[in-house]
Amino acid sequence: MARFRNYFLTGLIVAGPIAITFYLTWWFVTWVDGLVRPFVPIAYRPETYLPFGLPGSGLIVAVIALTLLGFLTANLIGRTLVDLGEKLLGRMPVVRAIYRGLKQVFETLFSGSGSSFRRVGLVEFPSPGMWSIVLISQSPSVEIANNLPGQEEHISVFLPCAPNPTTGFFFYVPKSKIIEIEMSAEDAATLIMSAGVVQPGSDPQKKVAALAGMANAARVANASPLQPAPAKVD
Repeated sequence: MARFRNYFLTGLIVAGPIAITFYLTWWFVTWVDGLVRPFVPIAYRPETYLPFGLPGSGLIVAVIALTLLGFLTANLIGRTLVDLGEKLLGRMPVVRAIYRGLKQVFETLFSGSGSSFRRVGLVEFPSPGMWSIVLISQSPSVEIANNLPGQEEHISVFLPCAPNPTTGFFFYVPKSKIIEIEMSAEDAATLIMSAGVVQPGSDPQKKVAALAGMANAARVANASPLQPAPAKVD
């Protein structure tokens, strides 16, 4: 039974990420289809001529539309229209701040020349002697840098939380307090999500065995009742 249990946990760990990946991919495709389908004329929809719907058709239309939008924006007429649209949004008090913030975020994340969150470092957090992995971002703006204490240059970093790296802490730290390491952002996210079990560059078979051991240890810990230790009587 113990061997059967270990085999089952190993199979669950191997199949679980695959199933979740397919589920998230299917959810994204259907979500994009639901957004794009109302804008596609009925005569051009696959379900008009087929007895069933064609998943992914809306995603294909969205990719083609975004590519055409980028092509039109690259020429003079497209840039002129974009500038006019930005000037119009710039005159709206509330929409202006939202649009500028989102534009800066998208330009930083999807720009090929951007360096944000591509470098990984170590910061002494949450207490002295304890080190956490952070993703290094940009230097603070002039307004923020002038109000930070000290004369040393600061860097903005993002500290992901385990096991969900999309949440965490954002703070400014002196540049000398950051130890930059040779690790990709993907390896850092994997290390954080696995709580240190899956180390970068390790053997895939060892990764599966380590995950199986972690799952078995968690099962044993959850199954055993917590009992107070007996007090020693002199």
